[in-house]
Amino acid sequence: MEITHDLARLDFQATSDLLKASYWGKQRTDEINRRAFANSVCAIALIDGKQAGFARASGDRAVFARISDVIVWPEHRGKGVGKALVQALVDHPDLRSVSAWMLNTSDAHGLYAQFGFRPVTDGNEMRLDR
Repeated sequence: MEITHDLARLDFQATSDLLKASYWGKQRTDEINRRAFANSVCAIALIDGKQAGFARASGDRAVFARISDVIVWPEHRGKGVGKALVQALVDHPDLRSVSAWMLNTSDAHGLYAQFGFRPVTDGNEMRLDR
C-alpha cells in the first residue's frame, strides 16, 4: 500500500461518488467535495496503483485540525487502509504542530481510539490532545 498526499493522483469522481453515497456525505455535490479537498491536507491510499481509500484534515495547519471523510473502498475494508490514512494525516509535516485534533464518527470509534482519540461529549465527537 502507498499513501500519497498528491491530489493529482486522486480519482476525484470515484472518491466524490463514494462520499456522496456515505451516511455523512449524501447531501454533498461534486463542487462541495472539490472545494473541501482543495482546502484540506488529503491522504490517498493506493494499492497496486489504484485508489483504495481517502481521508482529509482541515483546519489552520498550526494548532487545530479536524479529520474528515475517512473512507475505504468496500473491497479493501478490514485491511488497515483506514488506519494508514489516519496515521498519514497525524504524521503529515504540515500538521506536526497541531495540538488539538477533532473528528466526528458514528461507527468507527475503535479506529480512532487506537490513536488516542476519546469521546468528548455525546459519544460522536472525539478529540486528541497532543
